[in-house]
Amino acid sequence: MSVTPEAMAALRLRGDELADATVEALFASGQLGRFNTLMRWFDRSGDPLPEGLPQVVHEYLAATSTPPDWVDWDRMETARMFFIDNNVHISTALSFASMPACYMVPHVAKLLAATHALEYPSNRMAATGQFTVYLMRPDAFEAGGAFVPAAQKVRLLHASIRHHLRREGAWDEATWGVPICQEDMIGGQMMFSIQVLDALHRLGVHVTEAGADAYLYAWRVVGAMLGIDLEAAPADLEEARDFSDLYMARFMGPSEEGVQLTRQLIELYEDVVPGTLLDPIVPALIRYLVGDTAADWLQVPRFAVFDHLIPAAPLLLGVTEHLKERSPLAAMLIDRLGAITTRLELSSLTRGRIMHYAIPDHLKEEYGVRRPKGERWTPPPVSPLLTEPQVGA
Repeated sequence: MSVTPEAMAALRLRGDELADATVEALFASGQLGRFNTLMRWFDRSGDPLPEGLPQVVHEYLAATSTPPDWVDWDRMETARMFFIDNNVHISTALSFASMPACYMVPHVAKLLAATHALEYPSNRMAATGQFTVYLMRPDAFEAGGAFVPAAQKVRLLHASIRHHLRREGAWDEATWGVPICQEDMIGGQMMFSIQVLDALHRLGVHVTEAGADAYLYAWRVVGAMLGIDLEAAPADLEEARDFSDLYMARFMGPSEEGVQLTRQLIELYEDVVPGTLLDPIVPALIRYLVGDTAADWLQVPRFAVFDHLIPAAPLLLGVTEHLKERSPLAAMLIDRLGAITTRLELSSLTRGRIMHYAIPDHLKEEYGVRRPKGERWTPPPVSPLLTEPQVGA
């Protein structure tokens, strides 16, 4: 798809036909509770399906049980190695750049509020982290892997939110389009791909062109499995820059939900890190990665000392990058430490539990929206589309 304001606006009118039809059938037949109970025991590809699943679910699971036949597995392996090489940095970018980016879009923040994210912020963060870890495991798409079932459930979760918002008249489609529309799904895909790469660049992490390309490609595969129309989604880094910039410019702004979600994100990580001495690091890091304007919208606290120290992070990361490039042993030890750190962070968020993806039977009552070495990759410049007239939000 050519990225234009007109084409993006048209995407607001489209959801996910397959998942929507499945969820509608579950609600119509009154089988949602039984479905959620049974699906708690279906977590690995190749496992026998639980007995008693409705026929419509069997059909949905059969249709979504394999990755697209066009997947380039060499690029996917490059993406996996890129993740292993940068797992801590990617986790940092997801937590302190991608999630705040979600909160910067008012209608997205309100959608998160509708699914109880305000009461249980750790669940949202843990589910996101767990999903990414599942994706980057060697067996992600093989028998015994956990990624495909997770993707199947997330897709139904999105469809259930669309169902509730429409049934309860809690969404102004004339203004916002279809809930969790194609444009918002692709916008989320950009937050977890190109915007993560942007954050890595800002942190001074050595990202190669091949690594950046593969990481975006992996999320393109994810998008296909989550019901995104690939004809509409960006196909390369330049198109991703255009889509990401235009999407954020059209929608980002302050909201009460965004402020509350950000506050709970900060408090969540303050609880994870022992003591209080280092608490200001989290807001300082968010402010550094998203910029002062967005941070002020989200009411991220200012800490004079840490706000000036965090910009030195690229220098420190540069030292580790240099060590990894000069010494295979150092690279192995740093990658191992990174993997352990990522697991500890995820374990702290989940309290050691597996996060289950279930279809909610209601929304919040108060919801109201109504490492290959090579030349470093440089993020594409700001999209020229931002200087062109934009069609409605």
